[in-house]
Amino acid sequence: MGVRFWSAVAAVLVVAVGLIAGAVALIALLRAELTDDVRQAVRDRAEQVAAVIESGRGVPSLTVGDQDEQFVQVLDARGDVIAASPNVKDLPALADPRQGSESTLSTPLDEDRFLVLAVPAEASGGDRTVLAGQTLIGVDGSTRIVTRLLVMGLPLLMLVVAGATWMAVGRALAPVAAIRSEVEAISAAELHRRVPLPPGRDEIARLATTMNRMLDRLERAQSAQRRFISDASHELRSPVASIRQHAEVALAHPDRLTDRATSERLVRTVLSEDLRIQRLVDDLLLLARADEEALRPRPRPVDLDDLVLDEVRRLRRTAPGLRIGTAGVSAARRRADPRGLGRVVRNLGDNAARHARSEVAFDLAEQPDGRVVLGVEDDGPGVPPADRERVFERFVRLDEARSRRPGDGDGNDAGGSGLGLAIVAELVAAHGGTATVTDGRLGGARFEVTLPPDPGA
Repeated sequence: MGVRFWSAVAAVLVVAVGLIAGAVALIALLRAELTDDVRQAVRDRAEQVAAVIESGRGVPSLTVGDQDEQFVQVLDARGDVIAASPNVKDLPALADPRQGSESTLSTPLDEDRFLVLAVPAEASGGDRTVLAGQTLIGVDGSTRIVTRLLVMGLPLLMLVVAGATWMAVGRALAPVAAIRSEVEAISAAELHRRVPLPPGRDEIARLATTMNRMLDRLERAQSAQRRFISDASHELRSPVASIRQHAEVALAHPDRLTDRATSERLVRTVLSEDLRIQRLVDDLLLLARADEEALRPRPRPVDLDDLVLDEVRRLRRTAPGLRIGTAGVSAARRRADPRGLGRVVRNLGDNAARHARSEVAFDLAEQPDGRVVLGVEDDGPGVPPADRERVFERFVRLDEARSRRPGDGDGNDAGGSGLGLAIVAELVAAHGGTATVTDGRLGGARFEVTLPPDPGA
């Protein structure tokens, strides 16, 4: 039993409750209105007779129009009948006025109910009471007819409501069935497919639009994952091939291993490529954690200027041909993850050293609003405006960085893997900051990291 069935049942129940309540109220109001009409007619008749008696003209003629539907009796103070309409002439008082001015009863005239009113009248010969009655057969008959019509009509109306609800819900859910069928057919190999968009701008149309957006995100994520795997495989293939090549040469010419210099060169090469693989794997694991939103910094007070100066000392040792400027570095302290920010500073330094011709400059300053800005720039070719967002994507290397020159012996190849700036972007975002690239004062690129103020500062 689906939505159509339960919607039809709910609609029928709601309408049935409303209509039954309305029908009961209608019958009650109809009966009350018709009874009021009879009551008013009986009262008028009784008051007319009482007015004649009170005028001293005696008892008027008590003829009635319909012998079976009306009667009039005049009672003395003891309750004895002293005058009556011809149809009740030989009958005793049909109602006891002491029990109330209005009563409903059955009379010998008819088996139907009569509404009887007692109206007092003062006369010279003593108090009198006028009893006037009229049958309620019209009231009962009218309400009975209306009740029968409602009893026959309400079930038919319920069927109409159920059918209309069934059809309306079916038409409303038809696009859902089409969407479900299309989603059922979409597999990981067919994420390019989209669910059909129904006409209009109702909830189902918005649902279809949302599902298509979700499929867009899934397709982009799948494409990014495939590209990531392909690029990672490509990056790992190079050092693995280098190690294999040197191992095969060593096996093919074992006599060369007797040379100390050759052996040392082989060991250094293998170690360098192994460190390169290790660093690439570490980068991939870090990015995988970022994708799973598991990259949570462990903040503690950190002197950012110490991190920058440590990186400067490392670069001066590994790249002695470069001038490393630190004139713009000032003291700054933040609650942050020291390993994460240290990785940011190191990646920016490696990137600047890789592209610089002769000079790299660091600057660090705390702004009046509490933000901290770290800048690293070089005098290299810079980053074109069209590539300034793309450069933070994974495995993106601009043309100048695609060469694979020998590394520094510390696992850092000169060409780079294309993951350093992506890691910078992820780590900075995990700290609530931003990473951007602009033109630098040295003529090359300036990479700038902005960290927000400390909470509660």
